[in-house]
Amino acid sequence: MKVRKREVRMWVALVVTGCLVALVMAGCGSSTTTSTPSTPAPAPAETLRVGINYELSGGVATYGQGSVDGFEMAIEKVNAAGGVNGKTIEIVKYDNRSDHAEATTLANRLFSQDKVLAAVGPATSGAFKATIPVANNNKTPVISGSATADDVTGQFQFNADGSPVLDSSGKPVGLNDYAFRICFSDSFQGTAMASFAANNLGAKSAAIITDTSSDYAKGLARNFINTFTAGGGTIVAEEGFVGGDTDFNAIITKLTALSFDVIFVPGYYNEAGLIIKAARAQGIDVPILGADGFDSPELVNLAGAEALNDIYFSNHYSSLSTEPVVTTFISEFKTKFGRDPDAFNALGYDLGMFVADALSRATAETGEAVRDALASTVNFAGVTGTFSVDNMHNPVKALVVIGLVNGEQASSVNVSL
Repeated sequence: MKVRKREVRMWVALVVTGCLVALVMAGCGSSTTTSTPSTPAPAPAETLRVGINYELSGGVATYGQGSVDGFEMAIEKVNAAGGVNGKTIEIVKYDNRSDHAEATTLANRLFSQDKVLAAVGPATSGAFKATIPVANNNKTPVISGSATADDVTGQFQFNADGSPVLDSSGKPVGLNDYAFRICFSDSFQGTAMASFAANNLGAKSAAIITDTSSDYAKGLARNFINTFTAGGGTIVAEEGFVGGDTDFNAIITKLTALSFDVIFVPGYYNEAGLIIKAARAQGIDVPILGADGFDSPELVNLAGAEALNDIYFSNHYSSLSTEPVVTTFISEFKTKFGRDPDAFNALGYDLGMFVADALSRATAETGEAVRDALASTVNFAGVTGTFSVDNMHNPVKALVVIGLVNGEQASSVNVSL
């Protein structure tokens, strides 16, 4: 067949155009992925890959999405300023759907397929703990901004003076070598809220309403009770419920027959909002105390603003702070998202800066080197406070107790033990 010169030119033009389109499409690909089984290509030499394994849907999605909003904001800021040692941080993002088994599956994928240098999340203690064996096996760190259970970073043995028992290498016995967090523990929250109840509110007696299906809630309750009674306080009632319950009228009716100064509700906002609403509806007007699980925009939707008076909960930061690092963060977050940040946004932001800081100090681009850098963090200045990492991979930091008036943050008290 004889081909005319004009046809040849048209054919070449089509081939060149197709190649250019392919190149453009390859160059514009997002650095984040969703929870599909596809595997990202190996990280380019000029990037440092970090994984996100958070609850972006499901029962506690408000915690996960809040954390991720803050984390991504921090990484965008780091990259815009030149990245880490001249390299861009690339995010590989997955949604574990608030499911522990899915969180474990995604941790395996992040480490074995995506080859991340570290992974952040999940938000809740149970889901985070499910990923730790995977992290240890792959010698790659996992870091949570909000997993507060006492045994998240290890199951430790303690000396009489309260210090951890060390092994022959100088590490605490029972340490989860590749697990870190930047939040305080449940024992610290429970102890601090008991001290706040006694010292700041003058409480002599308390009732407890606990989510018996949650390690988080049970740990908080145990430490509140131990500290409160050790200080001479009395627990007049201990009532329990199961996460997901929606009717608390029977529990509140029991309490109306008793006399007490405060109610402590260790648990998440889902049930806490309904408990507060039921208590106020039945005429119980004593202060109601909780922990960081209260911190969600949904609390006011569930309880109603009029019920959210004399409500106090431990938290990681206060939007009332005038510290420059806090006011700058709040201003930048509002500009980006059009709303005020909550504690999970702040923890996510600190988590991003914490990881970036460790990547900048790591002696090599390996999970082991990043772990060592995380463990050696000293005086990290974050929105949620300045802290150093102790030998149990926990931050040494204070907490703040938030007071609500008509559902709005109206007071804050720093508590250190």
